[in-house]
Amino acid sequence: MLSPQQALKQYFGYDSFRVGQDQIVEAALANRDALIIMPTGGGKSLCFQLPALLKSGLTLVISPLIALMQDQVAALELNGIGATFLNSSLSEVERQERIDRILAGTIKLLYVAPESLFNPNFLTFLDRVNAQIGISGVAVDEAHCVSEWGHDFRPDYRQLKQLRSRYPQVSIMALTATATERVRQDILTQLELRQPMIHIASFNRPNLYYEVIAKQGKQQSYAELLRQIQRNPGAGIIYCFSRKSVELIAESLQKDGIIAIPYHGGMNSKEREANQNRWIRDDARIMVATIAFGMGINKPDVRFVIHYDLPRNIEGYYQESGRAGRDDEPSHCALFLGYQDIERLKYLIEQKVDPQTGDRLEEEQRIAHQQLRQVVDYAEGTECRRTIQLRYFGETFTGNCGNCDNCRNPKPLQDWTVEAQKFLSCIARTNERFGMAYIIDVLRGAKKEKIQQYGHEKLSTYGIGKDKTADEWKILGRSMLHQGLLAQTTDGYGQLKLNDLSWEILRSKRVVNIAVPTKVQVDRSDSQDNSRRDTVEALFDQLRSLRKQIANQQSVAPYVIFSDSTLKLMAQQQPVTLEAFRQLSGVGDRKLTQYSEQFIAAIQSYQQDHPDSSKKSSSQNQSKTQLQTLELFEQGLNISEIAQQRELKPSTVWSHLAQSIELGHQLEITRIISPEHQEEIIKAIETVGAESLRNVFDHLQERHDYDRIRLVKALWFRSKQS
Repeated sequence: MLSPQQALKQYFGYDSFRVGQDQIVEAALANRDALIIMPTGGGKSLCFQLPALLKSGLTLVISPLIALMQDQVAALELNGIGATFLNSSLSEVERQERIDRILAGTIKLLYVAPESLFNPNFLTFLDRVNAQIGISGVAVDEAHCVSEWGHDFRPDYRQLKQLRSRYPQVSIMALTATATERVRQDILTQLELRQPMIHIASFNRPNLYYEVIAKQGKQQSYAELLRQIQRNPGAGIIYCFSRKSVELIAESLQKDGIIAIPYHGGMNSKEREANQNRWIRDDARIMVATIAFGMGINKPDVRFVIHYDLPRNIEGYYQESGRAGRDDEPSHCALFLGYQDIERLKYLIEQKVDPQTGDRLEEEQRIAHQQLRQVVDYAEGTECRRTIQLRYFGETFTGNCGNCDNCRNPKPLQDWTVEAQKFLSCIARTNERFGMAYIIDVLRGAKKEKIQQYGHEKLSTYGIGKDKTADEWKILGRSMLHQGLLAQTTDGYGQLKLNDLSWEILRSKRVVNIAVPTKVQVDRSDSQDNSRRDTVEALFDQLRSLRKQIANQQSVAPYVIFSDSTLKLMAQQQPVTLEAFRQLSGVGDRKLTQYSEQFIAAIQSYQQDHPDSSKKSSSQNQSKTQLQTLELFEQGLNISEIAQQRELKPSTVWSHLAQSIELGHQLEITRIISPEHQEEIIKAIETVGAESLRNVFDHLQERHDYDRIRLVKALWFRSKQS
């Protein structure tokens, strides 16, 4: 029997597990329940797919979407793994053929939707499977759907607890990319998990750039949308609020020469499926969709996600924007903020009624209003976007991520300690029972019936904040929440609560600085220099074309053949022997047999057409702007000084230096990364592999940022080539 490590390489082509995967696999092999919270692109699927290969019997995978089932099954089959799905898309002949294969024991993973799982005939079939070959485990994908507090609650998921009573000996693994503490507890309760292993990975996605853009009218907003698309080449998703908006935006983009296709609930299932397949297979660049699109989409090379209309809640926004950059490559997430969107969402929330009685669903409305307030607070926030997002999921982040609009274009800070003391004092004097809007009304001396009803016009804090506008008080309140200086209930009421840091402020033991909005600075990076491609990029493009041809022949998505990360390694290392090709991350035994000959031939052909490709001088392969950065570095300037002098982002300067090393320049990087830190990063690269910066980042437990890891990786790679 193969060990987990051997199976990882043989079937999936990876030399090492990502952080936490090996412990999860061990727990699954020990037949232990598990709750896995792991961000999009973090490797959740492997956590149940690999144990399924090593255990006897069939693993049942609960998946909410037909497209997701088809995608994962196609990828598993290409890796030589017996997998199939049973759903309404199959003919009776196809269905029976798959049932026969399951009962014959040739299938290790069976994907089904929760809606069809509890059909009496299907349950009878499962009983037969359990009796003949055994059910080795149950994996519940997108497990947040089990909770009404989740952003995509599905009632059918509530029935899954029947599996526990029907097959008590079978372990259950619940997996999701997003879950607040309340949703996690709901998953544990609803699925009746028994002493589960709980793995909660960081929600931080360092490769994603976040920004918020103000809507300025239809024409100006559409013009900004076009700029965003032009600025971010590659596949993208544009989310719109309504079907009408989806159609209008898709048509407008098509008129402007951009291959964009729609996806929404008003289309029939065949149209939606056809458009989804066109986008997944790179036949269309942009998907314009409502939030009905995207759950379970495995396309790893999405370079941007734009929310053209305001999302309903933070959890949904994190999930949707997280569909960008699953391959750990830099990707862009933009959110358009329009105040008409807020009013439209408020109106829809007020329309929530019980479909049977017509009564208002007051609790659901209250929760929805609070979730909307949280989205607006995020969009209008002046703190690091990551700090705001991660705090929502109960994770602490130090701020200044360097990869969001607020961190790259920081607003000047002002000392608002006195105002914060007034704000917190008002919360204390109203017994921590009210939300932000009410506290601001008291501070500004509003003459409202509710204030008089509670007698709060008699408080010493009543009217002491008239010198500030309501918006200014909102900025302060949001800032304190985002900085953790204040707490808020999550029960839909949004009551403000004092915490330990609040009392430090009230006792004058802590200063409160808040960012003041100002004009956004223009980033003058070298994005226009991308037309100058070095040898690796040119070969990479040729390999992508070959991958697309093969994918079309096999009617699968291109990334199912090889990921972009594997193709980049292929272009960098240019393997021309089977053994060298086998060493690439992402190349398992089946793919080595199926594809090595074609890709090696393409590499050899490229080398014949470019015999001096590896000997070109650095200056020939390097853009002018990169050489200017290199020259300043060699003159002794540090990263910040170069960025300031050249009006670039610091991350762009780091990128220029990494590219210089890749092209053969000898740089004195000990000036910016100590030898000890270089050694630590290199050890991490050699331990977890070089294909994913995120794996290295996680392995180092975030002690070193992506820029430094990328630079040392370039140095390490050059040493391997020399």
